[in-house]
Formats: sequence, C-alpha cells, structure tokens
Amino acid sequence: MRYELYYWPSIQGRGEFVRLALEDAGADYLDVAREPKGMAAMMRAMESRSIKNPPFAPPFLKAGKLVIAQTANILFFLGPRLGLAPKNEPGRLWAHQLQLTIADWVAEAHDTHHPISGSLYYEDQKREAKRRAADFTAERMPKFFDYFEGILQRNSKGNEFLLGRQFSYIDLSLFQMIEGLRYAFPKAMKKLEKKYRRALALRDRVAARPRIARYLDSPRRIPFNQEGIFRCYPELEK
Repeated sequence: MRYELYYWPSIQGRGEFVRLALEDAGADYLDVAREPKGMAAMMRAMESRSIKNPPFAPPFLKAGKLVIAQTANILFFLGPRLGLAPKNEPGRLWAHQLQLTIADWVAEAHDTHHPISGSLYYEDQKREAKRRAADFTAERMPKFFDYFEGILQRNSKGNEFLLGRQFSYIDLSLFQMIEGLRYAFPKAMKKLEKKYRRALALRDRVAARPRIARYLDSPRRIPFNQEGIFRCYPELEK
C-alpha cells in the first residue's frame, strides 16, 4: 500500500513522528503537501465532504479508503502494519498509552513559547513564555524523563527498548522528543542528559538504524526552525 501523509511542508511538528515510522519501515509513502501544488491538495482534502470522518487538523493519513487523523491514532494504526508495534492487544494498548504520554509532552513543549494562545505571536506573550519555560525545564522535563527512564530501567537485561525486546514506534517518538528538546533547550538538556543515560543511549541506537540514519542525512528531514513545535529562544533559558 502507498500511504499519503498530509502535514505542513515546512516544519517537522507532529507529522515528524509519523514520518519517522514510515521511514524506519521503508514504507511507500507520499508527503503530499511537499509535492508541487501539495498544499492546495491538502486543503482540498481537509474541506472535502466526501470524507466520512474528517480530520480536525493535520497530520492525517490516507490508507486506501481510510482517513486517519491525530498523531497517536495514526501510529496506533500504522504500528502493527509496519512491524513497529506488538501483535497482541495488551502490547498495542501499552504502546498507545506511551504515545499518548508523549503527545502530552509535545503539547507542553509547544506551550513554552505559546502559553496564552496559538493565534498570538510569541512576542505578544514573551513574559508568560519565560515563566512557562522555566517551569517546563525545571519540573516537567525531568518528570517526563523520569517516567521513560524508569521504564527502560525496569526492563530486564537485553530488553533495550521501551517495549522490551521489540523495537517500536515509541522508541522513534522518544528519539524525536530528545532531538526537539536538544534544539529548543540546549542548556537544560545538557544538564539532564547526564542523569538519563538509558534514554540517551536509546536515542543513539535509533539514530544509528540504517534507514533512520539515511533519512536524517537526507533533504526529506526538515531542519528544526522557529515555526514548529520545538523552537529555540535563548531568552527562555537562564
């Protein structure tokens, strides 16, 4: 099957979690909005009345006649089909639970630079952003890292992934979180990385996977920038 991914063409954002899964699996997919006239095609798809269950916003995925929206939901669908999730229901639900936790983390990272409203410019809420970012780096980042580090620590020897022996889309998602936070909060991450060795070792194993390594070194990997979820504003770090 050839998948069609619909997401904004100039940012990694939430769509990147899906891209990483598709890339790692070597799936045949089209990043629609990055194609010529792709943005127009994406907007037409969003406004189409022929879609029975329309998406609220990108990312969304077309798989045959199915249209699936929301990052965690897309990965829940793709995981078993790409060999990136357990085949049994308890395992799939556990993976989905972890992905939803990452979705919470993503939302909190976004709110460090837009704590009041996504419709306002960063400059219009800079004072609030400084307070939010200070709490995020001091309290929330360690709390999320504690959780995922604890899962890795509880796994027995030889079970080096978040789900144990099986590599999954959750490992790819934790990789993306670490990369994004390194970009957005380099000072905070430099301190935290000394404590969360298992999570960082997992990040390195993901980066070394052949298809991921090729993807990261290709034009398909959009660089982090000041338009996405992870943004680097030096004034938000002490």
